[in-house]
Amino acid sequence: MIRIILFEDNPDFIDSFQELMHETKGMELVAVYSNCKDIVHVVRHHQPDIIIMDIDMPGKNGLEGLRMLRAAGFTNLVIMLTVFDDNDRVFQAVCNGASGYLLKLSSPDKIVEGIWDAINGGAPMTPSVAKQVLKLFSAPFQKANDFQTLTSREHDVLSLLVRGFSYKMAAVELEISIETLRFHIKNMYAKLHVNSKSEAVAKAIHNKLLE
Repeated sequence: MIRIILFEDNPDFIDSFQELMHETKGMELVAVYSNCKDIVHVVRHHQPDIIIMDIDMPGKNGLEGLRMLRAAGFTNLVIMLTVFDDNDRVFQAVCNGASGYLLKLSSPDKIVEGIWDAINGGAPMTPSVAKQVLKLFSAPFQKANDFQTLTSREHDVLSLLVRGFSYKMAAVELEISIETLRFHIKNMYAKLHVNSKSEAVAKAIHNKLLE
C-alpha cells in the first residue's frame, strides 16, 4: 500500500483527492495538512512513501516546505501541485528536489498516473518544464566568478528567489519597493549573464551558491 500525505489548503481539492484515493487500489491517504509549518515533524511521524504538496499555501508554502524537508535530510518523493503551468516556480521546485509536479486541473486518471510514475522512478512533468530543465542543465555555467560581482543586496534578492518568493513577497521581506527590487534584479541578471528568474535560480543552485 502506497502511503500518501497531502499538503493542501483548498477544501474542494482536498475532498476530491480524498475521494480519488478512496477509490484507488494500492494507495492510502494517511493525512492532510493545510500548510508546511510542521512538515519535518509530520513526515517523520507518518513515514509516507510520497508527498503531494501544493505550491501556494498560507504560512509555509510548498517551495519552503520542500526546502525544509531536503535540508533535514528527508528523501521522500515529493510531487508539487499547481493551478497553472507556472514554469518558473515549478522549475525552482524541481531544482530543489521535487520528483515532479501535477496540475490541479488534471483528470483523476492523470493524477493517479503521475503518482505511479513517480513511485516507479519517473518524473511527472509537462513538456515545457522538461525542456527548460534540459536546456538549463545541459549548458555549461560559468563558476562562482559571476557571483563575486553581486552586491550583498543582489545576493539577498537571489536567495529569496531560490526560496520561491514572488517579487512582491521578496520586496516585503527586504522592506523595499517593487521598483527597487526590479532594479536589483535587472543588475543581477546582467552580472550573471541570464535572462530570466529560472536561469538565475538554476545557476545559483548549479554552483551551490546558497549552501
